[in-house]
Amino acid sequence: MAEEGGGARRGRGGGDEDGEVGGPGLAYMPYIIMEELADKLRLLDYDRSFLRQLNVKPISRHYFAVQTNPGEQFYMFTSIAAWLLRTAGKNFDQPQEYDDPNATISSILDEVRKYGHTIDFPPSKLKQGWGEHCIYVLDRLADETLIATGFKWKTPQYPEEEAEDDNVVEDDSELNLNEIEKTMIMGGDDDEEDEEDEPLMDLEGMKNLNLNKVDVVKKEEIMESTTDAADWRLEVERVTPQLKVTIRTDNKDWRVHLEQMHQHRGGIESSLTETQSHLDKLHNDIAHTLEKIASREKYLNHQLEHLLGDFRKAQDQLAESKEKYRQASGGVTERSRTLADVTEELEKTKQEMEERGSSMTDGAPLVKIKQAIQQLKKEIVQMDIRSGVVEHVLLQAKLKDKTSLNKQVHTSRDDHDF
Repeated sequence: MAEEGGGARRGRGGGDEDGEVGGPGLAYMPYIIMEELADKLRLLDYDRSFLRQLNVKPISRHYFAVQTNPGEQFYMFTSIAAWLLRTAGKNFDQPQEYDDPNATISSILDEVRKYGHTIDFPPSKLKQGWGEHCIYVLDRLADETLIATGFKWKTPQYPEEEAEDDNVVEDDSELNLNEIEKTMIMGGDDDEEDEEDEPLMDLEGMKNLNLNKVDVVKKEEIMESTTDAADWRLEVERVTPQLKVTIRTDNKDWRVHLEQMHQHRGGIESSLTETQSHLDKLHNDIAHTLEKIASREKYLNHQLEHLLGDFRKAQDQLAESKEKYRQASGGVTERSRTLADVTEELEKTKQEMEERGSSMTDGAPLVKIKQAIQQLKKEIVQMDIRSGVVEHVLLQAKLKDKTSLNKQVHTSRDDHDF
């Protein structure tokens, strides 16, 4: 299908950047492949299903082969690739202008690899939006889309050429006789022509015609007609349309081309003669105007020479004044910076003094101290209570231990006495 005839020159996969490998004509191969890609897009009806949907202009036949606007070309590249994938039955979203270009390129190359095509160039080559790598990817996708849609080339049907038998004159003598018949027919009386306004047979011309026929067909006698002139005229009127020979012009004939060349050459020479006079006049006017401008410039330079000198002096003084101003501005800037630092330190000192003064006249710290003392007293009372409870618990535990110990001692004594 579309792969035939294109596999040999596209076998690079867009990976060779030198353009010298394979011959000097390889540098023009992207233009040829781009033209084929444009034809494939038209076969896929991209005018209706792609351009109208996105409301964009159709691309030219060398759109991706020449750099024009990289941003626009990259958007068209990703949009056409996405449309081809969707047409081929893939689920691929339409890229947007603010999408990550690396992610979009990676998704497109993944789909190309799924078709079994080799990508032997870095994905960054596609970010420029033009070049042989972009054309290679789109061409591969267009081929796969044509296969997926079931497109097939039909057998060409050539138009049948009509046989132009009427144009062929078998013999020059036949053509000459036909011309002689046309020129010799219908002489006749002047009176009859005035009355009937119709051509009549000239018998003397007919004799000459017969003489010419004798030379051609090699007859020995001159044939004189005894037919009435009116009958002969009617017969001639009847057969005249059938005696016309129409020779159609063949555009492939070299004589026609030669005649056209002579006509074009004559037209060029006539146009050149007229144009040359206008160009000469224009050249003379321009030269005269340039001379006037040069003379006027010299005159102005001569008249304004002293003013130019004053202007140069004024420029030098201006430069000196600017230098002095720059130096003075530098000193002012440095002093302004010092003043700002001193002002900042003064503000900090004022702030510290205000904080100290407010803390000395403020009774809030004393109130806080009293509140803290009260809180400490409460906590001491609570600790005393907790200590008493703990001591009571310990005393009870000691009493229990002592009671149990006494019981054990009495029990052991009783056993011993027994």
